[in-house]
Amino acid sequence: MIRVTALSKTFADRERNIAAVDDVSFEVPDGKFYTLLGPSGCGKTTTLRCLAGLEYPDSGEIEIADEIVYSSRGRVFIRPDSRPIGMVFQSYAIWPHMNVFDNVAFPLNVGKRRFTRAEVRAKVEEVLALVQLSGLENRMAPQLSGGQQQRLALARALIREPRVLLLDEPLSNLDAQLREHMRGELRDLQQRLQITTVFVTHDQIEALSMSDRMAVMEQGRIVQEGTPREIYTAPRTQFVAQFIGSTNVLNGRPMPGSVIEGCVRVSTQLGELDCPYAAGANPASAADPSKELQMAIRPEDVLIHRQSVGAPNVLSGRVAKVDFLGGYLDCQIAVQGTTIFTRQHPSLLLQVNEAVWVQLPPASCRLLN
Repeated sequence: MIRVTALSKTFADRERNIAAVDDVSFEVPDGKFYTLLGPSGCGKTTTLRCLAGLEYPDSGEIEIADEIVYSSRGRVFIRPDSRPIGMVFQSYAIWPHMNVFDNVAFPLNVGKRRFTRAEVRAKVEEVLALVQLSGLENRMAPQLSGGQQQRLALARALIREPRVLLLDEPLSNLDAQLREHMRGELRDLQQRLQITTVFVTHDQIEALSMSDRMAVMEQGRIVQEGTPREIYTAPRTQFVAQFIGSTNVLNGRPMPGSVIEGCVRVSTQLGELDCPYAAGANPASAADPSKELQMAIRPEDVLIHRQSVGAPNVLSGRVAKVDFLGGYLDCQIAVQGTTIFTRQHPSLLLQVNEAVWVQLPPASCRLLN
């Protein structure tokens, strides 16, 4: 297990301090794949480097595999080479002057524990088979493809049999097709080994497809944590909604006394629309007309009709743009000066400037903080 409690790290920038990591706390159960997701500069890599011992935090506590490796209160700091971790860097950091065998064997040859040549060879052969690099022991590292170099870096991280694997955007240097392939390979390997993993990325597809749980970071803080499905379908803030996929966001205020069956009627720039309020919320508070609200709906949840239908949240508009992207139509519908983005089945035939009706099903709408 990994337990991070109230972790903070600042960097000096001229005359002020920048809070790279600001009171971050999370837990990763044994054998789970946990992702830190966010834009550049949000603090995700600094958090990972604190876990690895490559950064000295200002305060907080880090526990890895039942051992406190950092504690500001207890004045504990375990060196990186003494932590039960393996790490893969974004640049892979493999030795270009060494062949595949020597790159993988390096951690064993420089570690505190001494291994015989036979033991080293057996361990290297085992881990190369695990990452599907058997037979390439004598090839020089620069002669490997991008995917092979990524697997080589992974093999070197696994050779010490770490309790925890730390991955710092290891797929970002690969082309799109290879990245998709390696995404599946990496997740399969993690599940076979049941190794606790913390993965850093700015790519939402990687986070959604690989994680057991994930945390979205903004300006050094975790703004939402949960399963990929929870975060995608129920974002709590506009930042999360728009960073995890594209989202239509409408501004508005509740209509007085408009709470009906778990929904509140919101006055927006497109008119009055029904939207569910959070489960357990006070109905009176949800319908407070003094509150400014943001209402979000994913493009794939927006429905298009060629004639008006008797349902809530139906608006008339015109097709502003249509792009055929193979698996779906990427459409923009102009509604009262506002553009609604939607994804439709590729069999739907739409023409620019065609009159349509847009439906925003209340069950698919979300109120954001």
